[in-house]
Amino acid sequence: MRRLFPTSRAGRVLTVGAALLSSAAALAPAGTAAASTATESRHKVDYVALDDSYASAPFVPTQVDATCLRSDQNYPSLVARSRSATLTDVTCSGATTADMTAPQTDGVPAQLDALNRGTDLVTLTIGGNDIGFSTVLGTCVQLMSGNPAGAPCRTHYTGTGTDQITDAIAETGPKVAQVLRGIHRRAPHARVVVVGYPGLFPDDGVGCTSRSVPLAGGDFAWLRDKEKELNALLARQARRGGAQHVNTYTPSVGHDLCKPTGERWIETFAPETPAAPVHPNATGEKAMATAVEGALTPHGRHR
Repeated sequence: MRRLFPTSRAGRVLTVGAALLSSAAALAPAGTAAASTATESRHKVDYVALDDSYASAPFVPTQVDATCLRSDQNYPSLVARSRSATLTDVTCSGATTADMTAPQTDGVPAQLDALNRGTDLVTLTIGGNDIGFSTVLGTCVQLMSGNPAGAPCRTHYTGTGTDQITDAIAETGPKVAQVLRGIHRRAPHARVVVVGYPGLFPDDGVGCTSRSVPLAGGDFAWLRDKEKELNALLARQARRGGAQHVNTYTPSVGHDLCKPTGERWIETFAPETPAAPVHPNATGEKAMATAVEGALTPHGRHR
């Protein structure tokens, strides 16, 4: 996600692990699904992926774009190969909803510029950077040492009587809605799929405070709830905005960052498998691709 990293994008993602440790059938728009199926049978699908780092897959081999930290094993690439689609992948680490319509830092063009009237399929994973989730995690790590068994981060963000992260999620809703309207304007015939975030933290709320996961024991459940709130918002905006929603959270339960290497799909703050800290590894990206593929099949479920 974003805002925790200084200077270059690569430097920002590399820095997060060290910095944190040192702190201690789908429901689509009317007629769209049927039209998409017919389109796919006639010609190669023109697929555009618009997303942040959970789709670009920073440091997952093999990296094919050093500016955006994009992997050719990210979920859009896997979906495109599975469907023999022509992929235009503009996923980029650090992207926010604002970067859909305006140039991102480092000279990266607005992502919606990749769309046109011939686009058949669009996937979108966005919102985590809008709520500053990486900065939130950094704050949680900094506060952990003072109360490792408590919930100092939750207290920090809710001490004024309101939950600042819940408020930030609510403020992100209209931004996501605006992005969806922009997609439909530029690609009016496309099937639009909003892909949610996989589960980062244990679904049962039980933490795993350690050197590689330096979060206070009581903050795991709160952080889990914030991610669920963000995913719920994405699902609502998809329904309201004429798009399909893909739930990647449910299939990822039991594969969070507290699980051992080989079982976890989300890496810790000190990754043991190539990936950015607190991001999907190659297995996680593959699981996200499987969820998207399931939704794109004629009898895929909308969640």
